[in-house]
Amino acid sequence: MSPSKFYTSLNGQLEGLLSSERDWLANTANASALLFMEIEDINWAGFYFLHSDELRLGPFQGKPACTRIPVGAGVCGAAVSSGEPLLVEDVHAFPGHIACDAVSASEVVIPLYNTSGRCLGVLDIDSPTVGRFSEEDLVGLQGFAQILLKSSDLPKD
Repeated sequence: MSPSKFYTSLNGQLEGLLSSERDWLANTANASALLFMEIEDINWAGFYFLHSDELRLGPFQGKPACTRIPVGAGVCGAAVSSGEPLLVEDVHAFPGHIACDAVSASEVVIPLYNTSGRCLGVLDIDSPTVGRFSEEDLVGLQGFAQILLKSSDLPKD
């Protein structure tokens, strides 16, 4: 299946899953489970939420993870600092990479913004394979994040 068709299907599944629920915690928990179940060759999928100047662990699937990441540190913190999604082919070559799981080799991180433009946190997906993620994955996952954001009653602060 082409990446475009895969993400059309995945995002349709997310819409169905969230159609009768608006709770952000329940929705991020189910979203991480859906990602972990459907995307091949990943070892972690989940969320970090912004609290002041650090990201704190949210719902996820995979091995235990770092619970707090300073803004600007690692791939997740860099995505928040830049305000841009990051696709990292080899995390071990990324300056300041935080090895929550030494097996992770590539990563894609999507910052999450509310309707007023405030960063709420990030969607983070890791793979044990160098170069696992493509630009098509990045675009598909940005669409996934947008569905999640519009389908959830997000925290106010």
